[in-house]
Amino acid sequence: MKPELINFPAVFVAAIACFILGALWYSPLLFGKAWMEENGFTTEMLQAKGGTARIFGFAFLWSLVMSFNLAAFLAADGVTLSFATLAGFLAGFGWAASGLFMVGLFEYRSTRYMLINGGYVTVALVIMGVILGLWR
Repeated sequence: MKPELINFPAVFVAAIACFILGALWYSPLLFGKAWMEENGFTTEMLQAKGGTARIFGFAFLWSLVMSFNLAAFLAADGVTLSFATLAGFLAGFGWAASGLFMVGLFEYRSTRYMLINGGYVTVALVIMGVILGLWR
């Protein structure tokens, strides 16, 4: 790793992209309703829980951690857009989604639940890889 090759504005933009993807992914436009069903949530339950600002703040913080981590792995000479995209996919599917599936099995979660969450982290890391690969 060459820390001088980490593009911090790109890390920040990739984190924002991850955050926006999450807002869309878990919205009624995409998988929000299915995600709520799989968790036994209702809109009223989520609104009553509160803490939305705290949750979104930490979600963005973890997006930054994910983005910086991927950027650190990509901080090498000769990294191309295709390699960065592949690295994002491998990190998302090979590590994050696989880990979520493994934990989900022990929690007796449905395949649908694991696909929704595993799909999100995989797509998020691919998008981060594209941004970090383009903005070198």
